[in-house]
Amino acid sequence: MLIGLLREQNSALVERCAQLEEQNARLTARVAELERRLSRDSGNSSKPPSSDAFGRPAENPRPKAARKRGRQPGAPGAGLGMVERPDRVEDHRPKACGGCGERLAGAESAGFARRQVHDIPLVTVQVTEHRLHKVRCDCGHTTTAPAPEQLAGAPASYGPNLRALAVYLLVFQHVPVERATQLIADITGANVSTGWTCGVLAEAADLVADCLNLIRALLVLGHVLHADETTTRIGAKRRWLHVACTEHLTLLALAPRSREGANSLGVLPGFRGTLVHDSLSLYSGYPDAEHQLCGAHLVRELTAAEQDHPKQKWHQQIRWTLSGLNKQAVRVRAGQIAEIAPDSLLFYLDHYHRGVAAGLALHPRAPGRKQSPSRNLLERLRDHAHDVLRFADHPNFTPMTNNSAERALRPVKTQVKISGCHQSEAGAAAWLAVRSYLDSARKHGLNAFDAIRRAFTGNLWMPPIALPA
Repeated sequence: MLIGLLREQNSALVERCAQLEEQNARLTARVAELERRLSRDSGNSSKPPSSDAFGRPAENPRPKAARKRGRQPGAPGAGLGMVERPDRVEDHRPKACGGCGERLAGAESAGFARRQVHDIPLVTVQVTEHRLHKVRCDCGHTTTAPAPEQLAGAPASYGPNLRALAVYLLVFQHVPVERATQLIADITGANVSTGWTCGVLAEAADLVADCLNLIRALLVLGHVLHADETTTRIGAKRRWLHVACTEHLTLLALAPRSREGANSLGVLPGFRGTLVHDSLSLYSGYPDAEHQLCGAHLVRELTAAEQDHPKQKWHQQIRWTLSGLNKQAVRVRAGQIAEIAPDSLLFYLDHYHRGVAAGLALHPRAPGRKQSPSRNLLERLRDHAHDVLRFADHPNFTPMTNNSAERALRPVKTQVKISGCHQSEAGAAAWLAVRSYLDSARKHGLNAFDAIRRAFTGNLWMPPIALPA
């Protein structure tokens, strides 16, 4: 009887141990997953630098350069120089001799030393009255002179320069509405209101609409297009916005994070060139375009895989391959070489596929649909190898990274950090429309303030139909 009881207790203990081992395995895996998520930052994932909550990501040690930091010997200086023809000259004469004390009034100058001061005049509002005269003809009809185009319908209004300054502060310098209103009042003396400042932004968005329509059409016809998305805030709600851009044009707009949202920009459905993106699933729904997966995102994922599996080498081999091919592609675009040599291309491609195969062998598929991050990455590198390496096939015009789109989205994050969230969807849409116009104009070498001033003076900047190569 005692033996039977001990056997039952032993069976119960064995079953309990098995349960505890299974529970321990689940908890260990959960802790490892949480530690992996906690270790992700802007250096090993797609997270932006602003999300690095626990300090900057650790940087790989770099070999010390042979030269010291700072300006190198013999390099040209960048100090403030003197001009040959100043706008104004002020002569300063000594009143008395420094030796004997005799007064020097009327004595001739024996030479002078030059000192130049570069400064700006104080800005103040100047009121210009436009008198629209009425003239009666001999036929009896009275004709009134038409008002200039830049004049508003109200009897008193602010001119295009002041309106351009307000929009420039809001959109390009990210100054909040109240501070921009105060700045204008303090600097110029114009007692504008916050309502006027908000209204002038909406007016600017309407003025640049024709330019944005042309930008949209030129993006559809381009050879390479960068697409990306990020979040912003409108009131207490999180909203998504999309960007479609090239090296010469930018288009930003609010839209849901879906294929329908991306389509609402009016660019991707008709695009037939090479689409550069971060491999988000919604971009796979454009089969008429060729695809280039962002190499910078892949490098960060490979860095994360190296941190998760430091004893393995496949991630280093693939990352080295992508870096080597990109250096060759940069040399092609710089005109240093005509193309990537076939033997060099074959060398890198062989190392790429060998690295992927080695990684897949070390990370076999797990039962079920959910796989490890390393396995998902390796399968993407295997199944979409041509989209990963397309930049090596067309190095003259296909970039490896999606940096252009990320740079276009960066001001949106800056706006939220400095000025806070937008208070209405209409205000956010107006801000994005003007930002698209300014970014595109600046990519063609136009000053941001001059670009918005041209919109208010009836001389709207329009992108050239034949874009630079």
